[in-house]
Amino acid sequence: MPNIKSAIKRVKTSEDRNAQNTTAKSAMRTAVKKADAAVVNNDSAVAKEVFAEAARKLDKAAAKGLIHKNAAARKKSRLAKKINAL
Repeated sequence: MPNIKSAIKRVKTSEDRNAQNTTAKSAMRTAVKKADAAVVNNDSAVAKEVFAEAARKLDKAAAKGLIHKNAAARKKSRLAKKINAL
């Protein structure tokens, strides 16, 4: 455990940020999985609805730096391609 006041604060803030980032990344992954599941079930109406949410979460994660912007674009593109094929 650090002794210096600023180092103590850094530990606290990094733990808080880590928790927020983990939550956001998990929510993003869940949204993408829901969209994939809707595609597997051939449910185009639900798939389009869930895709919008997944795309939003991917964009937010990319903006926050949780994932690379190209990775977010690639995931959105692949999901859109699957949904358009339905």
